[in-house]
Amino acid sequence: MTHRCPPLRRTLLAFTAAAALLAAASTAHAQAGDKVVRFVLPNATGSGVDAITRTAQPALAKALGSPVVVENQPGAGGVVGLTTLARSAPDGMTLSVVSNNVVIFPSVIKQLPFDMPGDFTPIAVVGATPIVLVANPKVAAANSKELVALLKSKPDQLNYASGGIGTILHLATAMFLDEAGASAKHIPYKGVGPMVTDLIGGQVEFATAALPSVQAHLKSGALKAIGVGTRERTPAAPEIPTFVEQGLPGYVVEAWFAVIGPKGMSVADVKRVHAAVVAAFADPAVKEAMARQGNVIAISTPEQAAATFRSELAKYAALSKKVGLEAK
Repeated sequence: MTHRCPPLRRTLLAFTAAAALLAAASTAHAQAGDKVVRFVLPNATGSGVDAITRTAQPALAKALGSPVVVENQPGAGGVVGLTTLARSAPDGMTLSVVSNNVVIFPSVIKQLPFDMPGDFTPIAVVGATPIVLVANPKVAAANSKELVALLKSKPDQLNYASGGIGTILHLATAMFLDEAGASAKHIPYKGVGPMVTDLIGGQVEFATAALPSVQAHLKSGALKAIGVGTRERTPAAPEIPTFVEQGLPGYVVEAWFAVIGPKGMSVADVKRVHAAVVAAFADPAVKEAMARQGNVIAISTPEQAAATFRSELAKYAALSKKVGLEAK
């Protein structure tokens, strides 16, 4: 048998080709270098914020005129990723998309490694996403009334999950239990992805989630919806009744999302990023995807965003106190 290329030579050729590719990649990285825009997300893959950011990623890159890299840094409910952002250079090249988790943290977490919003630059509140309470299909409740009855018959025996202590998903379920006069055991997870996995597996019975993060599982039957926290039914899932129409008129909760940067960004950089956010979410493909996910887009100015952060801090401090969430 004859060989067209001896094994050692093939190995050397493969090594040479690989080295050439690595060199080319290194050169490209060096050339792109500072031009790459990082979106550090304080959320796990599979969260509502993750879905929103990755949907808008190509349009954001086009509007910013630079490649956009999305980095998930979950942990401590989002504190890990936010700490990274707070310590980044304020040059507009490291940003984040966050939920209203960030204005709840100061009320429920002692000794945060940053000041909210003092160590950040609010750029735009982009919109809101529906919150839905979902359950494992084996839970003997098909609606809010039945779930409340089940919880009251088994106080503190059912487990509910969240993406972390002090997140909007944690607070939303605590608000539901407070409104219903029921109780359950809280099981915090390091992100929405692991939470949903265990919810489907039956390790926990129910949870509150952003609609985009569970839509596919609701359609497949892996999870069932108990109710949506919007005041009116969402067009993205009109079959899910609101809690208001199910007899809990005080239970309306919203998860908004915003683009922020580190403290100290220049006015010029804030304007540049804000313009890119407006352009990206006006992109027809992004608009269609946002509507399909149930997200309502209403982009604020940077000044309005800063005011929202301040007012929401006070709002969630009061809500956290009302439902008995204490700083830990």
